[in-house]
Amino acid sequence: MNEIFLRELVFNGESSALEFKRDCIQPAELAKEMCALLNRSGGKILLGVEDDGTISGLTRSKQDVENWVMNIARNNLRPAVIPDWSSVVLNDGKIVAVIGLELYSFEKPYEAKSGSSWEIYIRSGTTSRVASREEIGRLYQDAEIVRYDRKSVPGTSIDGLDMYRIENYFKVILNRDAPDPDDYKNWIRILLNLDILTEFEGELLVTAAGLLLFGKNPNRRLPQAGVTAAAFPGSEKDYDFIDNEIIRGPLVSSLSKVSSRMEDRLIIEKGVIDRAVDFVLRNVGSEAWLNGAMRVTRKKIPEDAVREAIVNAVVHRDYTLTGTDIEISLYSDRLEVISPGNLPNGATVEKLKEG
Repeated sequence: MNEIFLRELVFNGESSALEFKRDCIQPAELAKEMCALLNRSGGKILLGVEDDGTISGLTRSKQDVENWVMNIARNNLRPAVIPDWSSVVLNDGKIVAVIGLELYSFEKPYEAKSGSSWEIYIRSGTTSRVASREEIGRLYQDAEIVRYDRKSVPGTSIDGLDMYRIENYFKVILNRDAPDPDDYKNWIRILLNLDILTEFEGELLVTAAGLLLFGKNPNRRLPQAGVTAAAFPGSEKDYDFIDNEIIRGPLVSSLSKVSSRMEDRLIIEKGVIDRAVDFVLRNVGSEAWLNGAMRVTRKKIPEDAVREAIVNAVVHRDYTLTGTDIEISLYSDRLEVISPGNLPNGATVEKLKEG
C-alpha cells in the first residue's frame, strides 16, 4: 500500500470493513475490533489514525507494534490468526500500520478475550458489538458447523409432512421405487437417511429442509418460509400495484407421470417456486417482432432466468432471519428478487463478478 491509497482510505472514513485506531489502545480493544471484522467479511485496521481521520502516526517503533499485534492475534483471539502486516511511511515522516484480516468463514465464530472471559463480536456499520444469540447461530451456519437445513424444528412430527407429495417426488421426479404409503417403518428409515426427519431425545422431528420442501403448512413453524410478490406499473415501488400475492406452502410441486420426459409431465399441485414463477410470467408482459412473414412473441424476461433467480433466492436465503419473506418486485423496467441474509459461504460481490 502506498501513501496515495492510504490517504484515500482515510478520506473515505471508517466502514464495516475498515477501522481506525491509535497504537496505544488496550490489547482487549484491538482484539475486539479484529474479532468483529473476522466475523463479518474480513477487513483492515489502520493503526496511527484517529477516529476523525486525523493521521497521528505510530507512537512506537514499527517492530514493537508488529510484535504487539501478532501477540494479540495469537493470544487474545480464538482461534488464533496471523494477520497481514504492512506499514506506510508518509512524506511528513509519520508511520501508519495496516493490519489486514482475511476471511476464513469455516473458522467462524471468532472470539476475543475480554478480561477472564471470551466474547463473540460482530461488525455493525462502523462499530463493533457483542453478537446476539441469533447472530451467533448465523456465524456457526456460515462455518457450516451448524447446517440449518438439518436442524430439527420443535413441535413437528411426521404428521406435518405431505406424504403424498414425498411419494410423488420419489416416483415421478427421482424415478425411484418408494415404499407403500402404509409402510411406516421403511418411510421412517428413508426420511431419516435423507435428513427430512431427525431423532432428538427419542422423538422424531421434521428438519427445516423437510418442512420447507414437503411440509403441509411450513409457515406454521417457519413463518419466514414464504414469498411476497408484487408487480408495479412504473419503475418505483408504489401503493398502486398491478398484482400482488403472498405465496405460502411447500417448495416442491407434485407432478403426474404421463411421460418419461420431465418437460412433458403435468403439474398436479404447484409448490412455492412454481407459483412464484407463474406470478412473474403473468405480469412481465411480452414483446413481438417479425421474422420474415412470421410474427414471433416471447416474454420480456426468459422463464429460465426467472426460475433460476427464484430458486437461488429460496436455496440461499438465511432462514435464521425471521419475520421477513423473500421479496419479488416486478417493475416496468426490471425484476428484483431479494433474498434475506448475506451472500452464502464467504461469497462476495467481487467474486461473483469474476464468475
